[in-house]
Amino acid sequence: MSQGPITSTINNMADVWEAYRDELDGVECQVRANLDSSVALVNTVAGHILNSGGKRIRPLLLLLSARLCGYAGRDHHRLGSLVEFIHTATLLHDDVVDDADIRRGLRTARKIWGNQISILVGDYLYSKAICEIVDFQNQGINEVLAEACKKMAEGEVLQLQYNGNPSMPEADYFKIVEHKTASLIAAACRMGAILADASDTQQDALFQFGQHLGVAFQVTDDTLDYTANDERLGKALGQDLRQGKASLPLLHLLHHCSEQDRLMIIDRMDTRTLTTEDLDRLIGLMNDAGSIAYATDLARAYIGKAQHNLSLFEDCTAKRALLVVADYMVTRDR
Repeated sequence: MSQGPITSTINNMADVWEAYRDELDGVECQVRANLDSSVALVNTVAGHILNSGGKRIRPLLLLLSARLCGYAGRDHHRLGSLVEFIHTATLLHDDVVDDADIRRGLRTARKIWGNQISILVGDYLYSKAICEIVDFQNQGINEVLAEACKKMAEGEVLQLQYNGNPSMPEADYFKIVEHKTASLIAAACRMGAILADASDTQQDALFQFGQHLGVAFQVTDDTLDYTANDERLGKALGQDLRQGKASLPLLHLLHHCSEQDRLMIIDRMDTRTLTTEDLDRLIGLMNDAGSIAYATDLARAYIGKAQHNLSLFEDCTAKRALLVVADYMVTRDR
């Protein structure tokens, strides 16, 4: 099957969004169609977060992976929408665990309707996605998604286990990232390949692409928590520390700062407090210690690995789009 014509204008994310606008519109139609619970509040709560400006990165990666492997059908729209349902379920649950008030610049569902509703609607979205995916009658898709959901839950638990602990080993940070974030991104890429009846080699390459991409995505996200424009980020900077999370830039700093500064950071993690002055001081320390550069360089290294995973595929529009999406993971500002 053809992988599609080569389009020389795929140079940035604006080109990708434009080239695949119709594909993503197909996903959006499926998202709306799948919000069909007989309980109106379920649709209202789910719609609040699904319509809040998410980038649809996971469905996009599934679409591109399918097209890269020669898929010519339209079931990838439906499958992409279900991956977005699962991702949205994790966000609803995360906001409860983190006591978050703002997501994407809007009040969180838990802040509007309460924790119980947020948890239950998250459960509904998980269940709805699984029920719909079973209809594909594809054991390969079932297996990769089940494994991803298991890993996401394990990642959440491991993160909670280390909450407030500044001595978390860097290896465990990456284990959390690989499970909590990268697993669903990698699954989306493999599911696109499975839908196209791609070879095991192609499936494995796209899975590894997604795994490396997912790690870079989360490391960048954790770095933006200290460097982004907070209005564009959609939340206040320093939220990870306020929630007791030791992300990669902070772990690096804790090993490269004075004992006095280290004790200050530990105190803020323990008390879940961070003033504007504390944040300014912390960012200054990170810049002096090279912590931001360290995390950024690692994210870029993972993107390099991800892009290498695509080397076995011939040049085509979908491949160029995937390479651009990979680069976007570490150049975005929110």
